[in-house]
Amino acid sequence: MRIGLYPGTFDPVTHGHLDIMSRAARLVDRLMIGVAVNRDKGPMFTLEERVAMVEAEAPAISARTGCEIVAHPFDNLLIDCARDVGASVII
Repeated sequence: MRIGLYPGTFDPVTHGHLDIMSRAARLVDRLMIGVAVNRDKGPMFTLEERVAMVEAEAPAISARTGCEIVAHPFDNLLIDCARDVGASVII
């Protein structure tokens, strides 16, 4: 199984984010959307709200591509997050 990780703050989820998710979902079997905790940026939305935004958009992309899409909040280094989710590629 090919697992990809697309990290970002997604504050908020934009059409650009959705385009990248759609393209990446064609390359992997499971796409982990790493929703970063970044207190230094002073996010407009809470982590829970940002995860919910990603989860709200994921089913439509999954239906079109057949890729499983999972929102995964993280607050560690990107490489550690990639190891945690078993990603073989970072988008």
